[in-house]
Amino acid sequence: MGLKYLITGANGQLAREFVKKLQFSGANYFAVSREKLDITDEASVRSCFSHIKPDVVLNCAAYNFVDKAETDGESAMRVNAEAPELLARAAEKNRAFLVHFGTDYVFDGAKGAPYTESDSPNPLNFYGASKLEGEKRVLQFCTRSLILRLSWVYGPGRQNFVHKFLNWAASSDILKISENEISVPTSADLAADITLKAVRDGLLGRCHLVNSGYCSRFEWAGEIARLRGLKKTLIPVPMADFGMSAKRPAFSAMSNAFVARELAVEIPPWQDSLAVFMRALPPDV
Repeated sequence: MGLKYLITGANGQLAREFVKKLQFSGANYFAVSREKLDITDEASVRSCFSHIKPDVVLNCAAYNFVDKAETDGESAMRVNAEAPELLARAAEKNRAFLVHFGTDYVFDGAKGAPYTESDSPNPLNFYGASKLEGEKRVLQFCTRSLILRLSWVYGPGRQNFVHKFLNWAASSDILKISENEISVPTSADLAADITLKAVRDGLLGRCHLVNSGYCSRFEWAGEIARLRGLKKTLIPVPMADFGMSAKRPAFSAMSNAFVARELAVEIPPWQDSLAVFMRALPPDV
């Protein structure tokens, strides 16, 4: 008998990658959206675990509204910290393996070099603080748990920078892009593959899961335009020009050296994964 997977946040781009891969492999899985499982409700979580009896839980649900979290901190904390605790407690009780996804926004960007798992977090915004609190609770309440910190994830769907940039480019020939916001574009396809290997290998603790290398938003946009054959004028501007309410780290790139070594995998540069993704995009997207 193979492992039985429970995937939360089923409508998100990462969850959809897990569904695709588990479907292809013939694995036993249940993907639940917010409408089917309210992970912030203890009774709903207990009932779901009792009914499904998962061996592995992939928590892809999250409150990702970085700016809105500054004024709606209660919602961010409920989804990003309190809900992961409920999942962790249920996973511990049912002897399940829990994978929870974190963010590079737990760092303040002051290091100026890729962050490793041993670096101390210091989030600049409430979103990052709520995600960090979620990490702590998962590790505290679930023995068999794995935190995988991601950054700048993109995949099928429209809630990512690739699709947003293509939409902007469709309506304008001149685009202003942040030049002093640096991190790692990370393929959801790659993240799902490595996560499933981590589960099979029993990796525990806290790890950074990103593509190799790093870039600015401006450089990322330039590579998207090049791969798409777009002739647009991209203007580099500081983050401050966009007037966002939540402060972002200027340099939040993370190193994937630990997870690559532990799982004996070679993680491609962000440019390679982006090229694969762009080739598969329909021309009208």
